[in-house]
Amino acid sequence: MAARISEPLQKKITERLSFYEDIGTRLFYRDRGAQVPYCSEYATEASNVAIDSNMSSREEMTLPKPASKPELSKIAPLIPPAPPKISPLPMPAPAGPSLFESLDKIVGDTLFKVREDLGECTRCKLHSTRHKIVFGDGNPKAELVFVGEGPGADEDAQGLPFVGRAGKLLTQMIEAMGLQRKDVYICNVVKCRPPENRQPEEDEVNTCSPFLLRQIDVIAPKVIVCLGAVAAKTLLKTNRGISHFRGEWLEFRGRKLLATYHPAYLLRNPPAKSEVWKDLQKVMAVLGLEVKKGKPSS
Repeated sequence: MAARISEPLQKKITERLSFYEDIGTRLFYRDRGAQVPYCSEYATEASNVAIDSNMSSREEMTLPKPASKPELSKIAPLIPPAPPKISPLPMPAPAGPSLFESLDKIVGDTLFKVREDLGECTRCKLHSTRHKIVFGDGNPKAELVFVGEGPGADEDAQGLPFVGRAGKLLTQMIEAMGLQRKDVYICNVVKCRPPENRQPEEDEVNTCSPFLLRQIDVIAPKVIVCLGAVAAKTLLKTNRGISHFRGEWLEFRGRKLLATYHPAYLLRNPPAKSEVWKDLQKVMAVLGLEVKKGKPSS
């Protein structure tokens, strides 16, 4: 028969078990030196703990599987919505009228008003070396207008266009057409003589050409003949050499325009006179003048 545990020892064991119970390690304690009698209270508790542990393990084992991601139903590919229809922007309004192309005709304008507006012009640097402004000369209602480059020394001295050697040749050309100088109108792109008869510079042309356009609008000729490259390039707004379009009918502000060589060029290159005469014969045909056969006398 096993010896009975003394009360002090039993008390100590009980206190120790209570301590282990308090810290949660009672079931893991075992006194290997003493034979502790079976205690139904502790066995029951141990059994309950074991059952609880088993239940916990079973519950852990039988935890529901995490819900699988729901299978995405097949969705038709997203089609981006059509962008809203936007009406095209209106084309920008054209800029102000070009001095060379679409300058509005001044109602009631006259050559006298143009000359008055020109005044004693100091708008560009040519005024500093000129003697006289060379405005233009001829019939204010002419069907034919000749446009040259600019005044030379003789023109600068007299204030009239084409009165020097080149001017005399132009007079002969006009008479060969069956006309007189008083029947046509003669003017230039710039109204003041460029120094040493150089070509007018771009700023000089841009400053003076509006007055030329007003002259042409007032006269309203049937035909415009450009004498030389400067006049042709100014009115046609082109950088092409005159040889590319000389003798061809072109349009300028609703009027027929033909470019030919300048009389000064003909003085340096007499063989080109025959080409110019062919050009003038085209002008004569348009004006209803009798086209003479052969070369004009020069």
